[in-house]
Amino acid sequence: MQSLEAFFTYLTVEKGLSKNTVGAYKADLKRYNVFLGERGAAPGVAKTSDIVDFLDSLRSDGYSAASICRYISSIKALYKYRLIENISSHDPSENIQMPRKWERLPKALSLSDVKSLLEAEPPGKTSLRDSAMLELLYSSGLRVSELVAIKAGDIHFDAGFIRVFGKGSKERVVPVNSRAIEKIKRYIEIERQLILKKKQSVYLFVTRRGGRMTRQRFWQTLKTLGKRTGIDLSPHTIRHCFATHLLEGGADLRSVQKMLGHSDISTTQIYTKVTTDRIKKVFKKHHPRA
Repeated sequence: MQSLEAFFTYLTVEKGLSKNTVGAYKADLKRYNVFLGERGAAPGVAKTSDIVDFLDSLRSDGYSAASICRYISSIKALYKYRLIENISSHDPSENIQMPRKWERLPKALSLSDVKSLLEAEPPGKTSLRDSAMLELLYSSGLRVSELVAIKAGDIHFDAGFIRVFGKGSKERVVPVNSRAIEKIKRYIEIERQLILKKKQSVYLFVTRRGGRMTRQRFWQTLKTLGKRTGIDLSPHTIRHCFATHLLEGGADLRSVQKMLGHSDISTTQIYTKVTTDRIKKVFKKHHPRA
């Protein structure tokens, strides 16, 4: 944090930036610093892959391209300062691109890959919890921030739906399939209290400290499971699969929009391009005259 404070002083004194602008840099870099700290790193030793993972976590939380651009600008400014002041000889943010240059088409796994993934047992002593979280993520297409914020009273087992509070604290109701419900019930009956021991928590998915599961911890769980199954995973990938597979199965765009919690249907329309591309690939692969 000492180098960050020196950077903020540089922005104020050398660059003459306003208090509000410097405050924005502080907020962005504080979150970046916390993210690195949770994986045992710091800005001074971060790699390009750490920055990419951080940006991926922002995308998974539903941050807009404009917001992510701001984070990238803050990170790039920090590393430029470190070069100018000879604090570092390497800039890990050098080749990081702005969101407008990113590939817009989301990556979705095949149905067989998802089936293999959901049938695989997550590693560790919390396998029931992690398996239930993964099944629910695919069942309902939640953002990872929504998933970890679910409270025990938000899920209605008999009716088969869950109450979710998304971006801007907007509430929506999302259906949950029977497989996810059964896995959640098993987790609650067998493992949840073992994790909590004598602690109490209002949250559905908990940790041994008695708090709710964190985005970062679940992301790490998915990465570990991905390595075991040979599938490149992130929470956002599972959300993409949910939307893509629904549309491929014949679901209408408006319903998928409601379930994903998109305020603008143009965001959901990205997935129609994905399914069209898949149809073209299937045609080219299997049609004898293609």
